[in-house]
Amino acid sequence: MHITTIGTAGWTAGSAPTREATAPSAESARIRNDVDAARNTALSALNNDRFRVMLEQISDPHASDALMTMGAHGQDKAGTDINTALSRYAESGD
Repeated sequence: MHITTIGTAGWTAGSAPTREATAPSAESARIRNDVDAARNTALSALNNDRFRVMLEQISDPHASDALMTMGAHGQDKAGTDINTALSRYAESGD
């Protein structure tokens, strides 16, 4: 999976048409800052190799089958409690 960004977004909350032609209000400045922060976070995630690899793994159909089989197989079966899981992990991680 490869995502390429070209240029910038068409408009942001700060460049969207507004009713008032005067200086932006504190609310519109906050929204613009939130949109910019969200965009920067998304671009950072898309450019992160570990995030890209994780996305490729979870989008693989075989991975979703494996995740489905990890779930509970019925209401009558109790799941493994955290202490049992930790002890099994410790035993296998010697």
